[in-house]
Amino acid sequence: MVGDWLEVSLGDVCAMRAGCVFPPRLQGKTAGVYPLAKVSDMNLASNTVCIRDANNWVDEADIAQLRTMPFVPGATVFAKIGEGLKQNRLRYLVQETIIDNNMMGATPDTTRVDSRFFFYSLSQFDFAEVAGGTALPYLTVSALSSLTLKLPPLPEQRAIAHVVGALDDKIELNRRTNETLEAIAQAIFKSWFVDFDPARAKMEGRRPFGMDAATAALFPDSFVDSPLGGIPKGWRVGTLGELADVTSGKRPDERVSQSMPEAGVPLWGGNGPMAYVREPLFSQPILLTGRVGTLGSVFRITSPCWPSDNTLVVLPKEPIAYQYLFFQMWRIDFDALNRGSTQPLLTQTDLKAQTIPTPPRTVLQEFHKNAGGLFNRIDRAEEESRTLAAIRDALLPKLISGEMRVRDAERFLKERGL
Repeated sequence: MVGDWLEVSLGDVCAMRAGCVFPPRLQGKTAGVYPLAKVSDMNLASNTVCIRDANNWVDEADIAQLRTMPFVPGATVFAKIGEGLKQNRLRYLVQETIIDNNMMGATPDTTRVDSRFFFYSLSQFDFAEVAGGTALPYLTVSALSSLTLKLPPLPEQRAIAHVVGALDDKIELNRRTNETLEAIAQAIFKSWFVDFDPARAKMEGRRPFGMDAATAALFPDSFVDSPLGGIPKGWRVGTLGELADVTSGKRPDERVSQSMPEAGVPLWGGNGPMAYVREPLFSQPILLTGRVGTLGSVFRITSPCWPSDNTLVVLPKEPIAYQYLFFQMWRIDFDALNRGSTQPLLTQTDLKAQTIPTPPRTVLQEFHKNAGGLFNRIDRAEEESRTLAAIRDALLPKLISGEMRVRDAERFLKERGL
């Protein structure tokens, strides 16, 4: 063990308790005083490290009915039963939070252990190794309490948490920035192709808002009737299949673990990446949606990938239609297209037949330039975040064990311009 580091039992430096039963009558509130986190809430994009949001919220009156108390900021929460436990995901709390009874929380004694260092230390355990049960694994306070941590002095704990936390903070900043950039692109799409704001403005004798003269000249000043309602003059009603080819994904001959990205490229399902394969099926940008089981998802994928056989792949016939089709697909009522009986099913024919307003090529080119620039920034930030996550995952076990000291980690990051 490193010099003045201590080895302590987990139960000696934190208080652990399970969450509460969350009755259906209290579920469904989208706003309140406290987020009520379930295991599924760890899947939210905003909750990759910290619990910042939840699908359910509760207030003070609900707390009395739940007969519980919120976990305080600085606590670490995680799944305590079933498949969620096996995934070994932990989240750090940044606000007072209630958790349901499929989760457990550990609140560190901050006189002995820094709360973020504690979170990073817990992330190095495999909780499945101490879980009881066979068919349905579960965690107990007594089993967790016997685990041991290596504790450096508090100043070094804080320094370690700062080094690793700075990487997580940058990843989170990238995520928030990307969320804003996509919202801007979506707002432009809605203005141009749903509300037809530029054409309406010109019809009313106004200059289109936020648009230079050259771009405004691409839009007419009148409307014509169509099966979709009024559309700008010179536009027509077309189908998704006129702008893109649609094909099914394919079942790979071999797949590797979700935890082995170095083995190849992501294998995508209707809910997102689910494993890895050795070689890509597609290397060009594609759009992806669920074909069987999961309907309604839409993914924009710009790196090599392998779509599974439960997906449909949309391949724009021209690059200028890529961003336009991405947002149009989000407007499709996939439930209305379901042809499945035992499970949801979307066919290539039905997807290709979806009617959409088709603008002139010049308008598509201008939207591609605007939205494409925003999405290029998103893609660069996502690539940076993947690099930062890989660096974090390499540094963390070395720092937590004392194999690498903070000064060495800081020099390592400085040499890489971080």
